[in-house]
Amino acid sequence: MASFVLIHGSWHGGWCFDAVRALLEADGHEVLAPDLPGMGGDGAALAAVTLAGWAEFAAGLCRCAQHQPVILVGHSRGGLVVSQTAELAPDAMDALVYLCAMMLPDGMSRAQFKQLEGPNPPFDALISPVFGGAGSIVDGSNAAPVFAHLSPPDQVAAAMARLVAEPGGPRTTPLRLTPERFGAKPRTYIECTEDRTIPIASQRRMQAIVPGADVVTLDADHSPYLSRPQAVAEALIAAARRVSP
Repeated sequence: MASFVLIHGSWHGGWCFDAVRALLEADGHEVLAPDLPGMGGDGAALAAVTLAGWAEFAAGLCRCAQHQPVILVGHSRGGLVVSQTAELAPDAMDALVYLCAMMLPDGMSRAQFKQLEGPNPPFDALISPVFGGAGSIVDGSNAAPVFAHLSPPDQVAAAMARLVAEPGGPRTTPLRLTPERFGAKPRTYIECTEDRTIPIASQRRMQAIVPGADVVTLDADHSPYLSRPQAVAEALIAAARRVSP
């Protein structure tokens, strides 16, 4: 059996993985899917969040895992956390999985990649700064067509009602990665062809600039844990099998 550490994306929480968690646990695996520290906090709490701090937090979860192999999974912005955690503590996990996530090279931040991507008007219009720029929020009442247009409407409505403020610091922090640490971990990239938040062209651009990942393709939106939970669970289990003794 494997342990899966699931790192959520911007404005979300560990709750977003509930359907995938249930499938993995039903197959006998351990799942750790926390809310990242500082999410939904006030200005001081948001400003205190760093990418390095999140990496320390995720590394601690990996070290506490009960089963082997340990698979560290990031959705969307969670990919930044996955990469930096692998650099910090490569011995704490056996493989990395990026679920339509930020898989960026050394020296690049999410904000810098956004400049390469160019405008995404439907997505960009959802975001507003809060607490003097310490964080951001999204307009949950209008986010469903961008985040989860292929997902069950009742589940989407419940998810959009739970979105919280996102710290701004990790988005602007360049990753610090080396071939000997991050680069030595096996990686899987689960691309979602119907994603309107991180379009498939952007996902494939990341695969090109950080080569070497096994690629799984899903016809899913940016919330594949809602639109394709069975397929996501199967892809994660397959990633674990690839590194199992």
